[in-house]
Amino acid sequence: MIAKRLLRFAEGARRHIAVSVAAQWLGLLAGIAATIAISRLIGQIAAGDASLASLVLTLAAGGAAALLRAVCTTAASRAAFRASSGVKRMFRERVYQKLLELGGAYTETLSTADALQTATEGVDQLEVYFAKYIPQFFYSMIAPVTLFIVIAPLDLRAGLALLVCAPLIPALLLMIGKMAGGMARRQLGSYISLGDRFLENIQGMTALKVYSADGARQKDMAREAEGFRQSTMRVLRMQLASIIVMDIVAFGGAALGVILAALAVRGGAPLSHGLIIALLSAEFFIPLRQLGSLFHVSMNGVAASERMFRLLDTQLPPDGEKTVPMGGIRIIFNDMSFTYPGAERPALDGVTLELPAVGLVSLVGASGSGKSTVAAVLSGARRGYIGSVSAGGVELRDISRVCLQGSVTLVPHDGYVFKGTLAENLRLARPDATDGELISALERVRLWDFFAAMDGLLAEISERGANLSGGQRQRLCLARALLRDVDIYIFDEATSNIDPESEAAIMDAVRGLSASKTVLLITHRLANATASDMIYLLDNGRVTESGTHDALLALGGLYARLYGEQRELERVSAGQSS
Repeated sequence: MIAKRLLRFAEGARRHIAVSVAAQWLGLLAGIAATIAISRLIGQIAAGDASLASLVLTLAAGGAAALLRAVCTTAASRAAFRASSGVKRMFRERVYQKLLELGGAYTETLSTADALQTATEGVDQLEVYFAKYIPQFFYSMIAPVTLFIVIAPLDLRAGLALLVCAPLIPALLLMIGKMAGGMARRQLGSYISLGDRFLENIQGMTALKVYSADGARQKDMAREAEGFRQSTMRVLRMQLASIIVMDIVAFGGAALGVILAALAVRGGAPLSHGLIIALLSAEFFIPLRQLGSLFHVSMNGVAASERMFRLLDTQLPPDGEKTVPMGGIRIIFNDMSFTYPGAERPALDGVTLELPAVGLVSLVGASGSGKSTVAAVLSGARRGYIGSVSAGGVELRDISRVCLQGSVTLVPHDGYVFKGTLAENLRLARPDATDGELISALERVRLWDFFAAMDGLLAEISERGANLSGGQRQRLCLARALLRDVDIYIFDEATSNIDPESEAAIMDAVRGLSASKTVLLITHRLANATASDMIYLLDNGRVTESGTHDALLALGGLYARLYGEQRELERVSAGQSS
């Protein structure tokens, strides 16, 4: 009935939960006191012994008890809120930190929609669990014992009967929990699957419209939505059936208490005793009944927490502790191999290459040859390699992630541009950069004139840079990378699918960087690699050719053939366009 790990994980909430339970218990004591006072007054009235003083005293006691109970209820709610808000904040921080640590590799553990749901709605599901269910659980254990202590001296038989009936509700919850837990997990899985499909369709809306596939996708989503509706209805039917059973137990137990109270009075017990037993019999089962009503809602929180723990339990590669010297870092790959988890063959197999401390090195090859995997290893995104990769004489796996991130900048082919101003996008790389430094970076990629004609650094950028061309987005990402001013730059197909003007601007910036930095250019367009100090050709994860452009042409191997084919294609294309 309680997720022990979830409770252990939220140690900071325990004090607030204890305060909430204590406040509810004090409220219960106040209610018991008011019940006793009123029952005795009614007994006195029935016996003809009531007086004005006893009436005033009873009303005062009842009012004070009601006020105390209201105060206790408010205090319990506030403490429970503090418990849940603290837990939610802690979980969100840990989930976000874990996603940052995993980087792009988080998709190996869960989908983007799953990550979004886990960090938002999934965490919100814990509010009911910690604010209501957990305090109610412990209060439900204390309340029946407290009431038994009050009732037993008046009528032991009635006290024992109520005490025996009370555990029936938790027993029912245990049996229901085994089925409800699985249903809640399946419902959550169906919901996340629907969210996955919805997010994918929104992101790919343009492609769906182009290929007139939106109707088919709509039908697929309708089927998934129907599956989610059915799983939700199964959960609701289970909830309704269990609530009916618990109501039968609760009302039956309360009725039993009333019957026993009546028998006690008939057997000679004072009327006040009978009234106390009858009134407290209903109170006996209310906490457990409320626990039952919260149980099913709390199962959603437990199901969500299981997905959170699956993410938080994801093992990170061991982090190194060493640092690399600043400025002039020489990179050496020596017989390095890498295999992706679950893959049958290695993506890289015995790769040996060298990046000088200053200069331009190009990595070329067909799609799927392993070029981007080299970038992933060098940037630290992938660490489970075999062999050796050293930076400044220090093994890459021994360098701390923080140090490596401060030394390497990767510019991918699809760099992300955020919604906001131009300055906000650029200052992601250097928050303390001056306006002059931002403008200088934009001038280096030939982009400042375009923005200067708009609102300058205050120009608004749409989500994903939708109000920019593909080339402008890529140049903006390059300008942001230049602001970081690190020792090693990796350009992974940074000039793919952009206009000639943007390609020329990017290549000029890349060549300029190589005069003072270590630059690795990964490209499928061999014309961009011709001015490189060294070119490595990857084929099926192996370096099969290396040398300068002229040397590789003279070799007459695969590089020369690919270069010739690309030149011919460009010549034909230029002829057709003219």
